[in-house]
Amino acid sequence: MKRIAVPRLLKVASFRFAALYVAFFAISAVILAAAVFVEARSALREQMRGRIETEAFFLGEEFKADGLDHLTKIVLARGRGATALDYLLQSPAGAHLAGEVPAQPGLTPGWRTIDVPQASEDGGRPERVRALVTDLGGGVLLAVGSDLHQIGDLEEAIVTAFLWAVGLAAVLGTTGGLLLSRAFLRRVDAISRTAEAIIEGDLSRRIPTHGTGDDLDHLAATLNRMLDRIGVLMDSLRQVSSDVAHDLRTPLTRLYQRLEDARMHASTTADHEAAIEGAIVEAQGLLGTFSAVLRIAQVEGAASREGFADIDLSALAETVADAYRPDAEDAGYRLVTSIGASIVVRGDRELLTQALANLLENALRHTPSGSRIEIRTAGNGRTGAWLAVGDNGPGVAEADLNRLTERFYRGERSRTMPGNGLGLSLVGAVAELHGAKLRLEQLNPGFRVSICFPPLSVKQHAAVPSEGIPP
Repeated sequence: MKRIAVPRLLKVASFRFAALYVAFFAISAVILAAAVFVEARSALREQMRGRIETEAFFLGEEFKADGLDHLTKIVLARGRGATALDYLLQSPAGAHLAGEVPAQPGLTPGWRTIDVPQASEDGGRPERVRALVTDLGGGVLLAVGSDLHQIGDLEEAIVTAFLWAVGLAAVLGTTGGLLLSRAFLRRVDAISRTAEAIIEGDLSRRIPTHGTGDDLDHLAATLNRMLDRIGVLMDSLRQVSSDVAHDLRTPLTRLYQRLEDARMHASTTADHEAAIEGAIVEAQGLLGTFSAVLRIAQVEGAASREGFADIDLSALAETVADAYRPDAEDAGYRLVTSIGASIVVRGDRELLTQALANLLENALRHTPSGSRIEIRTAGNGRTGAWLAVGDNGPGVAEADLNRLTERFYRGERSRTMPGNGLGLSLVGAVAELHGAKLRLEQLNPGFRVSICFPPLSVKQHAAVPSEGIPP
């Protein structure tokens, strides 16, 4: 059986929502129309009933006061007037005395429905009169009624008005749904085209926005930010791949040459052990480099901060300083601290500890024995908090200052020293994860690296001096 193709425009969610709303409105309108119809008919009939009863009572009182002749004159006058009521005054013998309603044989008191024939020029449709028949005494009957077609016409007008309202609402709702669907489809097609282009490899494409601030604009802006982030990560991945390939070639070449030289020239056990020891050192350096690269990737890829907790930055700095102080002093360094009390930030304790440890190791590695190394913490909830490591060593070249956080970058002064150029890269990644900024400063003499936490991340603070800490 061949399936009927449904136009794409009718499958759009906005059209379905519009159609659902129109259907709901139509059902609500029908229910409302039924309620209004029943209430209006009841009110009209009650109004008609009250008017007839009032008129019948008045004419009955006139009959009691002045007799049949006087009543006959009143009924004749009412029949010639513009009143909407119909009358019949009938004698005890059933003869028609007055009124536009013809005599009715067998008429009895009470509410009755009387069919009144109409002339052909009036359409020929019988006039159905709902009348109250009253026995005035002595067999004289008075019937006062109203044409039921008047109520029927009003009821028909009410139904017609509601049908028009529902019909117009359905037409307008369907038309609006189609127009919304077309606009929605254009926006969705733009997103789809952008996604297809990105799938094909054009990572520079972005979803167009219209500046309306609606939900689709908000979605487009969010997706564009996501694409920007993906672009940064892809560039970073390409850069890391290139850096790893470039910077690991030298140690791998050295490792290969050591092993090849040992295979070709080592003749004693001592020669083999020396070659193996050298290869192990090179392998450990390579493993350390890979571990640092993986750690940076893990930090940069941490999208969630749900594991963050309140960290006492002051206590953390004291703990790391105490751990490094014995070895630093044995090597001839002077490690001092200036720690503000109870500075609490929101973050990851392990990452902040590793970042501070990297800064200390850099200071110890790149300054001569006898140098002064200082760890500082300061700040408050209004201006933010700072964790800084500074020294009075030779500092860094001005040309190297802006590149120190690049992976594998090493300045001219440090190329002959141990290391892989990843220490500050990891510190920068940790700072970015915590929403902090990494600041590198020449001190003349010396060099300082500061991690500046934003005010919102600082939970509490006891006032401490902030001398030497960047504002």
